[in-house]
Parts: sequence; C-alpha cells; structure tokens
Amino acid sequence: MLNIIWLGFFFIAFLTGLYRLFILGDMNIFNDITLATFTLSKTAFEISLGLTGVLCFWMGIMKIGEKSGFINHLTRFLNPLLKRLMPDIPDKHPALGAMVMNLSANMLGLDNAATPLGIKAMQHLQTINPLKDTASNAQILFLVINTSAVTLFPLTIFTYRAQMGAADPTDVFIPILIATYASTMAGLIAVASIQRIKLYEPVVLCYLAAFSTVIGLILFHFSSLDQASMQQQSSLASNFIIFSLIIVFMSGAIKQRINVYDAFIDGAKEGFQTAVMIIPYLVAMLVAIGVFRASGALEITLDYARSLLIHYSLDSQFLDALPTALIKPLSGSGARAMMIDTMQTHGADSFAGRLASIVQGSTETTFYVLAVYFGAVGIKKARHAVACGLFADLIGIITAICIGYVFFA
Repeated sequence: MLNIIWLGFFFIAFLTGLYRLFILGDMNIFNDITLATFTLSKTAFEISLGLTGVLCFWMGIMKIGEKSGFINHLTRFLNPLLKRLMPDIPDKHPALGAMVMNLSANMLGLDNAATPLGIKAMQHLQTINPLKDTASNAQILFLVINTSAVTLFPLTIFTYRAQMGAADPTDVFIPILIATYASTMAGLIAVASIQRIKLYEPVVLCYLAAFSTVIGLILFHFSSLDQASMQQQSSLASNFIIFSLIIVFMSGAIKQRINVYDAFIDGAKEGFQTAVMIIPYLVAMLVAIGVFRASGALEITLDYARSLLIHYSLDSQFLDALPTALIKPLSGSGARAMMIDTMQTHGADSFAGRLASIVQGSTETTFYVLAVYFGAVGIKKARHAVACGLFADLIGIITAICIGYVFFA
C-alpha cells in the first residue's frame, strides 16, 4: 500500500506538470518540481538531524518509565477489563499479559516496544484460534483497540512540533487525548455490537465510566472557558502532566533501586539510533509530497474541496490538515510527513499545523497494524476487523477536527 501511495505522488505530479505545461503554458513547472526534490531532501535531513537531541532525551525518559515498573502497574490495572471483553481467552492465558503490555507500551508512546509485544500477543491468541486462517473475535478486538488505543504520551508529535518551531509543542496534548479516546470508544462499540460483547457488565461499566468521567470532566471544564483561557490552561495542564510523569518514572525507578542515570543513557542511545533510522523514510515521503505540492496537484484538490464547502456555506479551514487524515489509515510515515509538510507550509502554531498534529495523534495506522499483526500469524480472512478499524479512524478524525476548532480556530 505504501509503495502505491509513494509512486502515486510522483506520477500524479508528473501528469499535473504536463497539464500545466501544455494546457496552461507554465514553462517553469518542471523546474519547480525538480527543485522540490533537492530542497525537500535537504529539509528532511535537517529535520532528522534536529530531532536527535530531543529524541535522545525523551527516549531516555521512556526507558526510565519502562524499568520503573510503570507498565507492570498498568498491566495489573487493565487485566480485569480485557478478561471480560475477550471471554474466549482462558484465565491466566499468556495472551492477556502480552496484550496488556502492548497496550501499555502504546499508551506511553513506546512504539518500538509495542510492535513486538503486539505480535507476541497475536501469536498467543493464534494458539487458541480454531480457524488458523481466519481472525478470531479476540484477535479482531485486540487489533481494533490497538489501532485506536489511547496514547497518554504522544512523544513523536511533541518532538516534531518542537523541531518545527512550535512555541509550546505540547499544547495539543489535551485535544489529542480527547480525539484518541473517541476513536477507542468507537472501535470498542463497533466490535462489541458485532460480537455481542456485554459492555453493560459491572466491571466493564466501571472501567468505561471511569475513563469517560475523566474525559467528560476535561470537556466540561474547558467548554466553560473562552478560547484564550482554554489554550492557556490546556498548555499548563499538558506540561504539568508530562513533567509529573517524568517525576513519577524517576520516583518509581528509585524505589526499584534502579540506576536512573544508566537507564536514561540506555534509552538515549536508542533515541540516537531512531533519529538516524528515520532519515531515509523521511526523505522518501517529504520529497514525494514536495513534488506533489510543487506540481500544484495538492492545491487543485484542496481548492476544489474548498469551493464545495464554500458553496454550502461551510468552514474550510480544516482542509489544509485533511491530507494527514486521509493518509493516516494507510501509512504512518506518510501521515507523519504530511503533518510535517503542513507545519512547514502553514506554521507549527497555525490552525492547520495544530489540527494536523491532533489528527496524527487521534488514531494508529490501521492497514499497517493489520498487515503486520495478522501477517505474523498467517491470517488471511480479517472478517470485520477492517470495517471496525476504519470506523474508529473516521470517528477519531472527525473528533480531532471538531476539537481542533474548539481549542484553536
């Protein structure tokens, strides 16, 4: 899928360039497209280089959180809920622990740790799957929750916003939390309605009520504020929560008698490796998007959509962030590059830049997760996994757009 998207950017740019050259008489169009390949290649490298220090620090902090036992506490907290949502899994089956570890890692933004844990969980679930080429109910629910899981610490988005010059990189934290909660609940309800899972069981209701109460209180508090106060308090709350997590991680590590400094250095080394590893991916996607934009294809598409919205008297500000939303279910790296391109074009603190960040944090990459997790265990028939995953994506993106207007429009 990513291969098709990447090639599509170049071929559409070429065809649009031909149209502008021969129909519109634009003699400089292919000069602009070619120049974009050089400019964006340099930009992608500079962004990756600038990310190194930030990634080193936060990956070090995440390693402290991992070793402090924080994930183990989350495992014990979520285990009763998962046992009731997936009644087909035997009590104390290793799949439960692997799933909770995966979801906990996703909550903390530990992408590198989450993927192998997710594959391990899927392999455990496959051992109790009677039809080896067909996804079981538990596997589908796990995948949909995984693709829409609440991220408590969207580190990557904060990092890119800081690199792109945002005055307060974490000011999108509360909006992201609300949007990703909406996508998770949508995915859970969609799967539960098909699999006839009893969400009204007391234990399940307690968990859902607790999560919903927190989000409801956040919405109630911020809805009573004017927009300037809303942004100010959102920024304060976001930064307070994030720094408090750092202190919690460090305190837990001290309690476990772990050398906090050594743990930080181990994580920082991983951050440096991550910064180096993303260079080719970022170059590939930013250049592709750059030629797509330089050809005028992106502007033509957005202008057409904008004219439709204006015709029906609808606001069109969100359109500049829409490419991130459209690519997100298909490609994580593509959506990330779209987010960066939006921030670079319109500004990290513009409405479009902030909205693209919220959209990026609202859901996971459904088709990538499906391909990796189901592919790892040889599942060919996904049943309702794709439909439920895409429904969760849709609700997450719509919520992201709505909450973006509330906070930043």
